[in-house]
Amino acid sequence: MYSIFIFFAKKNMKRDIVKIDEKLCNGCGVCIPSCKEGALQIIDGKARLVSDLMCDGLGACLNDCPQGAITIEHREAEPYNETKVMKMMVEQGKNTVIAHLKHLKEHGEHNLLKEGVKFLMENENNLNFTALEVVEQVHPFNPIKENKCSGGGCPGAQAKTLTPKDNITDDNSVSGGSELRQWPVQMHLINPSAAYFKNSDLLIAADCVAYSVGNFHQKFLKGKSLAIACPKLDTHLEVYSEKITALIDEANVNTITVMIMQVPCCGGLLQLTKTAAQKARRKVPIKLLVVSLEGDLLKEEWI
Repeated sequence: MYSIFIFFAKKNMKRDIVKIDEKLCNGCGVCIPSCKEGALQIIDGKARLVSDLMCDGLGACLNDCPQGAITIEHREAEPYNETKVMKMMVEQGKNTVIAHLKHLKEHGEHNLLKEGVKFLMENENNLNFTALEVVEQVHPFNPIKENKCSGGGCPGAQAKTLTPKDNITDDNSVSGGSELRQWPVQMHLINPSAAYFKNSDLLIAADCVAYSVGNFHQKFLKGKSLAIACPKLDTHLEVYSEKITALIDEANVNTITVMIMQVPCCGGLLQLTKTAAQKARRKVPIKLLVVSLEGDLLKEEWI
């Protein structure tokens, strides 16, 4: 397997890079999808290396060339630049980014993989998808690897089943009788395939609800699985819609309760849930709860 050596230098350097024999190349284009970095294009009927800095030299395109026109040579070339490659990848969409990062992972280029993920994290506000979506596809968290953040699995997103606690009043307790049955709870972090969602009654609550309603745990959360979201401040809400649909079709939730504040922006959470439910194959009952800023229940209805 070819390896690449990345030096952060402005001048050219000697490294492995693809070479195309134009006499053998017939312009079939089979090699183009194999180059996840987009360094190859068909120009004037021939495959061309359009950018040294985008060719990682790993040779994924070699075996796909039916004419044997692609080889690897060791020559002076512009240093490979993962940041510049990622800027191009994100413009082509989430699936292209996933394919590129999987390519790096499969070839053991873990430093470049980390650099690519770092780029996504730092530029997430400018993306039409979340960095977490990509990381889950490229490097899904393995719960067997205990609480370690290396390799893309962070304890903050690790799925856990919790045991609700009775009302405790001693000085050492801060839970006050938590009815939380699982972790995580934020919609971007939940996994619809987690066991605790199976055949459960699901509560989808706006972020502010639990701060307003004093008896939220005992009266509304008890016996339910939970997902929280803010339809006004959260980004990439289409991911939420996909997850709610999956919770209906794959987790087979029995009911969904949508609990929101009386403020207008909270209505987006109900609409999001209704839209996701319309896309689902199964039909489940949906209840709406609306609470005031003071924590009073203003509306309770099945919709």
